[in-house]
Amino acid sequence: MKIAFFSAHKYDRSSFEIVKGDATDLEFTFLEPTLNEKTAPLAAGHEGVCIFVNDDASAKALEILKQQGVKFIALRCAGYNNVDLNKAKELGLVVVSVPAYSPDAVAEFAVGMILTLSRKYHKAYPRVRDGNFLLDGLLGKNIKGKTVGLIGTGRIGLCAGKILAHGFGATVIAYDPYPAKDAAQYGITYVQELDELLARSDIISIHCPLLESTKHIINEQTIAKMKQGVILVNTSRGGLIDTAALIKGLKEGKFGAVGMDVYEKESDYFFQDSSDKVIQDDQLSRLLSFHTVFISGHQAFFTEEALHGIAETTLGNLRALSKGEECKNIVKG
Repeated sequence: MKIAFFSAHKYDRSSFEIVKGDATDLEFTFLEPTLNEKTAPLAAGHEGVCIFVNDDASAKALEILKQQGVKFIALRCAGYNNVDLNKAKELGLVVVSVPAYSPDAVAEFAVGMILTLSRKYHKAYPRVRDGNFLLDGLLGKNIKGKTVGLIGTGRIGLCAGKILAHGFGATVIAYDPYPAKDAAQYGITYVQELDELLARSDIISIHCPLLESTKHIINEQTIAKMKQGVILVNTSRGGLIDTAALIKGLKEGKFGAVGMDVYEKESDYFFQDSSDKVIQDDQLSRLLSFHTVFISGHQAFFTEEALHGIAETTLGNLRALSKGEECKNIVKG
């Protein structure tokens, strides 16, 4: 099977080629452009395409892929909100994903972001590099004894909860329409309503998928129900937060700090070097201007272990499909 990788970076090539080894059943073509209706023709002659979080597998792009002979769409990530699943089904395209590769990677990053915001590591580092050893403006807060609210308790949310509850001594509460049966052993207690979590939490960390039901789950109304000075962290999907409402809350001083590894319009900038350009996205520029906001470039998943797991599962998915075998990671929508 020939597979075209869109949004391919050096680390993608390395991890997939290492896992593939000397096997000859799969042939890779690594492409730097993201997938969209303009770049879809690059998949000509390939049975499968492998895409990432910011590739655009909308209806038009899928139609073009089908015309090029593509049969399989392999997501090298857990989320699939960037794929028109109804159109894929109509066209007979099989979509597979990587539902779990290294939940610890994202969970640890989320906790690290909470620590950074609580203890202001990101402010201390450049200051000391410049020879300034004053502590003014670096006063932090303990995590121990604080109430941390988790929105979503899939594998990543459970891992984050365990670290925060058992490692830091935080009181961890969570909201999820589908509670995990073993959440208590992770030190997590569920609340019945999201409003209760918003009202009680000193720190809120988002760990849910981006669906129609969760889009802009953080909005002007939900922000109003949060504690004054709350810390908000999002390492899941940018579209979970209404950026305009977030900016309004920041301007009004609602948040003690905000950490974002994702942004709802990130596809124009993330995974690219724009250091010599003017950022045209006014909302992103505004967020970067707040001293209480810490933004990273969709880095939470990025560990050696996670990349290896992604490659293993993705290639396993594609091999099963090529042989006509059952694949447990088919996305049905």
